[in-house]
Amino acid sequence: MLKRIAGVYVITDRFVNPKRSHLDIAKAAVEGGAFVLQLRDKEATTRQLLEWAREIRDLTRRTETLFIVNDRVDIALAADADGIHVGDDDMPVPIARRLLGAGKIIGRSVANEEEALQAVAEGADYVSVGSIFVTSTKPDAGEPVGVEMVKRIRQILPPDYPLVAIGGINLQNAAAVFEAGADAVAVVSAIACADDPVTVIRQFQKLWEKIRDSSGK
Repeated sequence: MLKRIAGVYVITDRFVNPKRSHLDIAKAAVEGGAFVLQLRDKEATTRQLLEWAREIRDLTRRTETLFIVNDRVDIALAADADGIHVGDDDMPVPIARRLLGAGKIIGRSVANEEEALQAVAEGADYVSVGSIFVTSTKPDAGEPVGVEMVKRIRQILPPDYPLVAIGGINLQNAAAVFEAGADAVAVVSAIACADDPVTVIRQFQKLWEKIRDSSGK
């Protein structure tokens, strides 16, 4: 299952483009063949979030798309998501693992090598580093760390450990991120604001496949 944390990792957002709902983006992710889809909404009520999560779970079940919930262990459990993604202000990885069990995926946001190693030691299944470039979809993302940080973290992680890169990534700069060692690129506005999100997702996947094949991975 962790081998599917690769290619394009779509994150839903109902604010970056109000014309597209969480479900709209989720449908595009599944149709486009994204390996990972994350529901992220820090302003919704628990009831709203659970309703969306259950709809997305129904959509992704029996597909190649993993369903991850941002932050909320309770929502992930209630909707039977494939896992969660947590950051500095969220539930610690060891406690989340105790609640979710061994069969679920836990991702952890990191900004440097030290945080990445700590996430691995705590039992996170993958790490997400960023913001790689300037981004407007996450106001608290901090200063961009650049593709050099992707290279540095890749070097200190176990060989097959999934590394996701996030922040300001689009079709024009994604190749450099993959070449630096990222297994997946997490994208928000590049999908939500695209005229044809399904086509853009497929283009990301083809780019990943091209670089993967050329690197011999």
